[in-house]
Amino acid sequence: MSQLGFWNFAQQDPGALALAAPDGREWSRGELLSGCNRIVHGLRALGLQKGDCIAAVLPNGAPFLELYLAVTQAGWYLTPINHHLTAPEIAYIVEDCEAKAFFADERFAEACAGAVKELSLGEGARFARGAVPGFRAWAELEAGQSESTPEDRSAGQVMNYTSGTTGRPKGVRRPLAPLDPDTLAALMTGFLGLFGIKPEDQNVHICGSPLYHTAVLVFASCSLHMGHPVVLMDKWTPEEMLRLIEEYRVTTSHMVPTQFHRLLDLPEDVRARYDVSSCRCMVHAAAPCPAETKLRMLDWWGDSIYEYYAATEGGGTIVTPQEWRRFPGTVGKAWISSEIRILDDDGRDCPPNEPGTVYIKLGAADFEYKDDKQKTEENRREGFFTVGDVGYLNEEGYLFLCDRKSDMIISGGVNIYPAEIENVLLTHPKVADAAVFGIPHADWGEEVKAVIEPLPNAEPGEPLAQEILEFCGGKLARYKTPRSIDFTREMPRDPNGKLYKRKLRDPYWKDQERAI
Repeated sequence: MSQLGFWNFAQQDPGALALAAPDGREWSRGELLSGCNRIVHGLRALGLQKGDCIAAVLPNGAPFLELYLAVTQAGWYLTPINHHLTAPEIAYIVEDCEAKAFFADERFAEACAGAVKELSLGEGARFARGAVPGFRAWAELEAGQSESTPEDRSAGQVMNYTSGTTGRPKGVRRPLAPLDPDTLAALMTGFLGLFGIKPEDQNVHICGSPLYHTAVLVFASCSLHMGHPVVLMDKWTPEEMLRLIEEYRVTTSHMVPTQFHRLLDLPEDVRARYDVSSCRCMVHAAAPCPAETKLRMLDWWGDSIYEYYAATEGGGTIVTPQEWRRFPGTVGKAWISSEIRILDDDGRDCPPNEPGTVYIKLGAADFEYKDDKQKTEENRREGFFTVGDVGYLNEEGYLFLCDRKSDMIISGGVNIYPAEIENVLLTHPKVADAAVFGIPHADWGEEVKAVIEPLPNAEPGEPLAQEILEFCGGKLARYKTPRSIDFTREMPRDPNGKLYKRKLRDPYWKDQERAI
């Protein structure tokens, strides 16, 4: 396995195509290798040690992948941050992950410049592409640095942040593997192997979603580690994806159902204009996909549509197109080294076809929520963890999901956690109580709805709704901000204060089954 890994491929054939960037520039393996090596030498010169963390707010592009490749061969952690977040949200994650360096891009200058005002990290360890107040030029870090392979290479990790019921994001931190980067990279490619993807083999991967998402970065980076060129999109559009698939003879991708909807909405003559016959393994996850949508994609792209169910924490299921046709609606069987259990409220295994809480185990792998031992322990049972989803296994061992976490919203494949939004709403001076949940949206699956119980002296209505939405503007990322607000005279709570959110949510879903 040691011959796998991007760094090996780049040394063997530095002139081969590694990346087609969103701006149209094509990067060779050698160019990416030189950039990531300069970053390692530059950060080490600043005093970064093995186990340190680097935070980044970057768009899809070569700099993101250069930084990833640097971190993962120098024994550091990389925390990619959603670039839609506000300054306080970014600052919280940078501080919480204890970043020793912070990278940004001028496209997100306002939020990143605002974040640094709340940080203890000095300007000497902050770098940006373009002009961002409070950041040094990225070029200063690399200036004069060697392009040679760093000494003392060791495997690094990505530490993604996942929100929880408390509303505060938590870093999913795994111990650094005591391996060299090439060996770990080779082991990581085993995940793509589950889908039948092989090293080189004339594969080309297209990435149309933000790299700060866990799975998106896993698929893109593992493609590089398998020797596959990556075609990187910044702002995804359906026809542009089709054009790139045809131009580069794309074979693999990682997608969300919203992208399927948008592709299918194109006029038939536009869809017929592009050759997608190269597609072999177009994987989707992250959100429910209606059966009709999936069948239409299978009819169009052939049996190249694969699906899996997993969590940032690890482990999951996979289903081939052929299996899905046998069991429509399934998210598949546990993948190799993973296990799935369905437990009732007393922790007992449920028989086939009986719904319960879905628990997952990923071999000997382990993780912890950074600085949150209680959260880590609360979602464990006998080495299995749960993210709160409800489902059942059929007699053949295929998993079907019945519901998600009762409160989580999935909009366009993005997880949105109501507690965080509710915490902001409750700070408004005219809000007595607040509830946030998802309601149907034809394109995104769900959109964010807020129901507000105003204080007695506040007049419910459109002016107050607009006032509250403007209040959220500087405190929540746009995609988290409610799209609309309704008012109620009194929240449905029991004598202990528990909110019956379903009583609020169900009327919005009464004419259709809630997506699962």
